[in-house]
Amino acid sequence: MAYVPWRTAWQYGEVERNRSDRALGGMLAVVAVAGTVAAGRSAVPVDITGCVLVAVAALALTVRRSRPLVSLVVAALCTGVYLAVGYPYGPVVVVFMIAVYSAARHAKPRDAVLVASAALMLLLVHLLVSDRDLGWLGVVPVAAWVVVPGALGHGLRLREQSARQARAEALAGERLRIAQEVHDVVGHGLAAIKMQADIALHMLHRRPGQAEVALTAISETSEQALAELRAALAAVRGHDLVAGLARLDDLRRRMAEAGVVVRVHVTGDHVPAMPAAVDLAGYRIVQESLTNVLRHGHCEKAEVLLRYAGDSLTITIANPLDGDAGTSPGVGSGIAGMRARVQALGGEFMAGRYERRFEVRARLPFGGVS
Repeated sequence: MAYVPWRTAWQYGEVERNRSDRALGGMLAVVAVAGTVAAGRSAVPVDITGCVLVAVAALALTVRRSRPLVSLVVAALCTGVYLAVGYPYGPVVVVFMIAVYSAARHAKPRDAVLVASAALMLLLVHLLVSDRDLGWLGVVPVAAWVVVPGALGHGLRLREQSARQARAEALAGERLRIAQEVHDVVGHGLAAIKMQADIALHMLHRRPGQAEVALTAISETSEQALAELRAALAAVRGHDLVAGLARLDDLRRRMAEAGVVVRVHVTGDHVPAMPAAVDLAGYRIVQESLTNVLRHGHCEKAEVLLRYAGDSLTITIANPLDGDAGTSPGVGSGIAGMRARVQALGGEFMAGRYERRFEVRARLPFGGVS
């Protein structure tokens, strides 16, 4: 399929809408004139002037979306003159109501209300100057010609605005989710690679064999990080993510290659049918926490505790803080991203110093997944 720029596509849609409005206006002009002539046979005969007024009012609908206020003004003037002369009620009223509806839906609300109110005042004049027996009783139906289509158009306008806002929020949320996935995958991989590269540089001249081991680990970590990045990007195309708590062994092995020993403890009854969103969030929380250990902890060990309950999973990641050697993470995107993941599932999240260690705690309820 050929690429069509968004502006060209928007302009194409605008042309199509204008074309459909022109077709509607032309069709209504023919139908309205024919209907008006037929209605005039049982009342005041409709001459050429009446037909012209009806036709012009209908043709004004050709710009009902591109220039809705102009359409309403022309339709109101034609309808007001038509009724003031004394021509019979008929299709011209329907044409006017369509113009009111279009203005309420496509024009600015304040402008639409002002023009529609002026149009109502204009139409009420015919109750006083024409030979009709409605008198003040005619105010109610004439007001309904404005109020009913105006309320319908405004209601649909609000509904469309709400739908657009919902789509914009969903798009923003999806962008944030993808950004968080890429951050977690790339951040962990780069942190591990940096740690292994520092080891390789330090051992290059003293112990070349150890440097070779570190370089091999860098190659493997890079390959795994690229694989996870491809999996995360595949989610954008509609495929399932492959990351989950079942891959903790691979994560622990990569951390060991980077110089950090990770001990994993599992308690409670494992839930085989754990929601995929909880499984992915749990893995990403452990991954990001261990990435922070590499970046900030300056320690050689960390502990991961998974506690399964009947309706939730509690995760605790801890690393010791030995005096000034260990520093805790700040308030960067890592901690904020983990908190956002947990809150999106309706869970609880805490991160901070506890005695002489830094802990990340998260409780992920299974029922919080929609």
